[in-house]
Amino acid sequence: MMFYLAVFIFVATYVGIMLEKIPRTYISLAGGLIMVFCGYLSQEEAVGRYIDFNTLGLLVGMMMMIGVIRRCGIFEAMAIWAAKVTKGRPPILLILLSIITAVSSSLFDSVTAVLLLAPMTISLARQLEIQPYPFLIMEIFISNIGGTALMVGNPPNVMIGSATGLSFNMFFLHLAPGVVMTMLVVVPLLLIIYRKDLITKNISPERIKALNPRNEIKDFKLMHQSLLIMTLTILGFVLHSFLGIQTAAIAIGGATILMIISRTDAVEAMSYVQWDTLFFFLGLFVLVGGIDKAGVIHALATEAWTLTNGDTLASTSLIIWLSAIVSAFVDNIPFTATMIPLIQQMQDMMGINAEYMWWALAMGACFGGNGTIIGASPNLIIAAIAGREGYEITFMGYMKMAFPLMVVSVIVAHLYIFLRFFVFG
Repeated sequence: MMFYLAVFIFVATYVGIMLEKIPRTYISLAGGLIMVFCGYLSQEEAVGRYIDFNTLGLLVGMMMMIGVIRRCGIFEAMAIWAAKVTKGRPPILLILLSIITAVSSSLFDSVTAVLLLAPMTISLARQLEIQPYPFLIMEIFISNIGGTALMVGNPPNVMIGSATGLSFNMFFLHLAPGVVMTMLVVVPLLLIIYRKDLITKNISPERIKALNPRNEIKDFKLMHQSLLIMTLTILGFVLHSFLGIQTAAIAIGGATILMIISRTDAVEAMSYVQWDTLFFFLGLFVLVGGIDKAGVIHALATEAWTLTNGDTLASTSLIIWLSAIVSAFVDNIPFTATMIPLIQQMQDMMGINAEYMWWALAMGACFGGNGTIIGASPNLIIAAIAGREGYEITFMGYMKMAFPLMVVSVIVAHLYIFLRFFVFG
């Protein structure tokens, strides 16, 4: 009975989020609290085990830093630069931004990338007098896809690398080609889907030529300070495993130093923190913790394994599709944590050490996050930033377009793994 009650609470919470009649933060917190009140997990377990304070701290630190950086006008300057490079042509601009998003998401992390790119994108759309939605949706998709290329880009990759000992270079060697292959399919499809929205008003070449990025910089001293601290912060992200410091501490530390040297008022910097998004995450962490404690995630994964009868191709196919579908609706961090020991146990039973199963888990969990607006952290961050600027991205409006495109991306990833490891491997 308790098992099915947990499923009911989870489904009811997600239905409430999808209906959008009540703010999603309220629904998320209510679902998490009901899990606690029903005894699935204690407050201590919720706080100590399931609420990912590193993720929340990373978001707070980066939001505070962006709140300081945006005062110097650098986002507007970057937008003008992009407009000049692409000569104001939205389709070319979307391709340029997709490359920038993929590279930044893989080198740093997808959350940091969208926190930097989304404000610039909205500013750019206003400069060109076009809708920002195609570019924002692209950044959601490409941040999750591009972040899969390296071990530091997405949390599931970090967890897989930590549990298996797979190196940074191995992630690049085996996942980066699949990421490029997927982008070559997804980006053209986005151009087709949004072709009517990628039409700008008749902006003359003279107007584009007259644009000067330097004119947008309001405070050059703050810009130099911001670039220095941001560079050091990103370097900290890249080296955080070596340094033994969590990314949240690095982000908050960077924001604090920037506020001090720029003499920015703390209240002003914190006003840019999306508190409703943070509490939405908090509620989801506890909600997923409840179904995890109830055994729902484990039961789903275990039942799935029985369907493959130990066949490596069938098992790998199941991993990527199960990971993708579940990760579209459930945070991929606890799901990945559940799948890792199950895959290890299966490989022990089969007497193999199949690295491609880990690549299937990584691509499935990361790509699957694109399926709904609550599937991954970058989705919610961009939705929050867009909403703050007056551009609402609804749950159903996003899902109608995104879920089918997510399925296409997983098909491409599945094909890549099949060809790479089962045909030519």
